[in-house]
Formats: sequence, structure tokens, C-alpha cells
Amino acid sequence: MSTGTLALIIFVVIALQVGVFALVALYRRKQELKEIGSQEGASQADVEKSPVSPALLTESETTTAWSGFREFIVQHRVMEDKAESICSFYLTPADGQPLPSFKPGQFLTFKLQIKDPVSGESKNIVRCYSLSDSPQLDYYRVSIKRVPAPAGHPGFQPGRSSNYFHDHVQEGMRLSVKAPSGHFYLMEKEPLPVVLVGGGIGITPMVSIANALLNSGSSREIWLFYGVRNSADHAMKEHLQSLQQAHKNFHLHLCYSRPIEQDIEGNDYQHRGHVDINRLRLILPLKRHQFYVCGPRAMMESLVPALEEWGVANEDIYYESFGPATLPKHKKAKPQASKPVEAITVTFSKSGKSVTWNPDAESLLALAEDNDIDVDSGCRAGSCGSCQTKLESGGVEYNQEPDADVEAGHCLLCISKPKNNLTLTA
Repeated sequence: MSTGTLALIIFVVIALQVGVFALVALYRRKQELKEIGSQEGASQADVEKSPVSPALLTESETTTAWSGFREFIVQHRVMEDKAESICSFYLTPADGQPLPSFKPGQFLTFKLQIKDPVSGESKNIVRCYSLSDSPQLDYYRVSIKRVPAPAGHPGFQPGRSSNYFHDHVQEGMRLSVKAPSGHFYLMEKEPLPVVLVGGGIGITPMVSIANALLNSGSSREIWLFYGVRNSADHAMKEHLQSLQQAHKNFHLHLCYSRPIEQDIEGNDYQHRGHVDINRLRLILPLKRHQFYVCGPRAMMESLVPALEEWGVANEDIYYESFGPATLPKHKKAKPQASKPVEAITVTFSKSGKSVTWNPDAESLLALAEDNDIDVDSGCRAGSCGSCQTKLESGGVEYNQEPDADVEAGHCLLCISKPKNNLTLTA
């Protein structure tokens, strides 16, 4: 074999080896790329399937609110206190469609068919109850305190709806519910420390706000002051204590005004007495906070002005009486009449009744109820909009600024009085 032939054979063998190595390298690279693609696809799927905290969802990322009433099913009932006077109701949509989110602190409006104890006839009663949990993807929760039914106003008996919920609303039952609403809710324009003050059942929107902040991983300092009589009335005790144990930025201060013998100070509660301005001043760090207050009117009327006197800016104080009944921040002085006022006639066109306005009446809603005119109502404080009624002629003046959005040519009967002769579609 000549030298040239041998060199050619060696060259061919080397070329084949290089070709084989190149093919193997190409094959391995394709496999690596395939595996990387699969991993990226799996990672993307994990991201798409991973749960998102509802507290972090923005309004544009959630389903829009529905109009009118929508059917909900009661999935669970849970008693929240030893006295079994507060019951939580977990509600899911009967149509199975997604739920819109809400702003922590807002409320739901219910339309209930309740039998009148006098006539025996079923009547529509509209009532509002604060949402008591952070926004969830598949349910709403309200927590309702049983109110002993008083022998009060024939058109408005506070205990009728709460007793109906406790005695008749069972799991599996369907309820008519309006979308979440209300102007009392967590403000997130500035990440200030938050002070939540709840009295009695006024704890419900405070739990909603606290849950939403903590579930979202917020680092904002949260101070919760909760005032009740004693351990029998203490709602959601274990839940509140678990929040304190799990979150360093959550500070719980329980105030018992009338502790019983079994209540141990330092264990069941931290402070004897009511939640008042002196207690807040002693405990809170001297810096700017956002204050949210919800409770009995007596607490509101003393604490809110005291906060302002303490120097808290008006824009840092948000408050609400039980449910969505709002306490006016600035009461308007009544104008002094310089001459006798002429009688004003209020006509309810649908009912076919015309009545003379009583200057001592609280509102047009009270006038309607006094004259057996059926008008939907809920909060009786200008927040829920249930009593919105068309104005056919005349005008009204409001006792306070409405929280609900009022359509043009309409008015809220619960917080308004006539300025002149008035015709209403009611």
C-alpha cells in the first residue's frame, strides 16, 4: 500500500469520527433545548395555576358587580361567640359564576321575605350587613348578631331581620343579595399604620380589613381595639388570637367593660373598661395613623370628636355605626325660621296618598312608614341606596351627605326632608 493511499484512509476515518461526534453533539443539544422548553412550559403552567390571594386582586382583575339582586346559597352557618348571639353565614352564588371582589369594610344588602307578626302577610324587608372576611374567590361571609325584637316603630323593627337569619336561614337556603357596596372601607392611598376600633358587632368590618391586610402580606402596623362586655359576647376570639400569634405587625387589645368572674385579665382580655381616647393615647405610638371606627352610636359620638380634638386629621378618620348606618361627621346647624313656614304636602303617586309634612318627622321614609306606604329601606343612613325614589316634582334637602350614588331626578328617603310641595313615585 502506497503512502498516499494510507494517508487517504486515515483522513476518511478522522472525518467520519468528526462527523459522528458532531451528530451526537447536535442530538444532545436538541434534547437539552427540548427539556428546557418543557421546564419553561411547566413553570408557566405552575404560574397560571398558582392561587392568587384575593386580597391582592385589583378591581380591574375581578368580575364586575351585578345589578339588582342575585341568588346565593347558604353553604355554612357558624356560631362565633359563647352566647351564640352572633352567627356567620357563608354564601356562594347559585349560578356558579365568579364573584366580584369588594373593598374590605363594605357590606351586602339582603332582600328578605318575612312574615309580618301582626297581619301574618309576608313582606319584603331590605337590610344590610357588613362583610366579615377578606375578599375570597368563591364565597362571601356576613356575621349577624341577634337583636331582641323591640315593640318599636311598625315599619322598622331592627330585630326582625337578625332573628329571621338566626331562626330561619339554614344551610342550603337561597337568599337574594345585592353586590357589595358602601363607602366605609380600607383606604390604601397611603401605607400608614392602621388603627381598627370595633365595638360589639362593629368588629365585623374590622375583621374584614385585618384579614385582607394580613392575607396580602402587608407590613403595615395594625392595631385592633375591640370592646365588648365580657367573654360571652367576645366574637371570633380564637381567630383574633391566632392573628396576633402569627403576625408581629398585628397588635390586639381587648377591652371588657363588665368582665365576669371567669374572665382573666391578661388572658381573656387586656383592659377593663371601654375603648376611649385616653386608652388610645396611652397605647399608640406618637405618629400618624389611619383610624377606622365602627360600633354603637354612643361610642362613635364620643370617640370620633375626641380623635379630632387629639389632632388626628379629618382625612385619617373613617367610621361607621352598626352595619352601614353612618354617623355624620359635621352636623349642619338648623336654619332659624324668620317667619311661619307654610304647610308642605307630600304626595305618594303610586300609593295614591297625600299627607301633610310633619316638621318633627325624622325623614321622608319615616313619614311614608307612618302612613303605611311600603318603601324598600336598608341602612336608613344614606349608604345602601335601597330607598332611592323618583322625584316627580318638588325638591328635597338632605340631613347629611349621602354615601350612596343617587341617580338624577331621584332622592334617598331615609335622610331627606321636603323643601316644598313634593310628589314621589312611591
